[in-house]
Amino acid sequence: MIVQICVGSSCHLKGSEKLVELFQKAVEEHKLDNEVALAGSFCTGQCNRVGVTITIDDDVFTGITPENFNEFFNEHVLKVIEQERA
Repeated sequence: MIVQICVGSSCHLKGSEKLVELFQKAVEEHKLDNEVALAGSFCTGQCNRVGVTITIDDDVFTGITPENFNEFFNEHVLKVIEQERA
């Protein structure tokens, strides 16, 4: 799974640096280093008024914030990996 966190100017101003830290910590805590590759990306053209744009493989998600990070990570990373393992 490839997770790309937008670090373009708009997302940077909306806290992409904090989301990078949260992703790094969550991947480490769940021991997903071999299953999740984190990468930065420049603007994907999906800017939203609130939050950061995250691309997982080919799916684009907007409006990701530190406040909704755990729910997003559980739903779109952990749940998908569990399904792939089954």
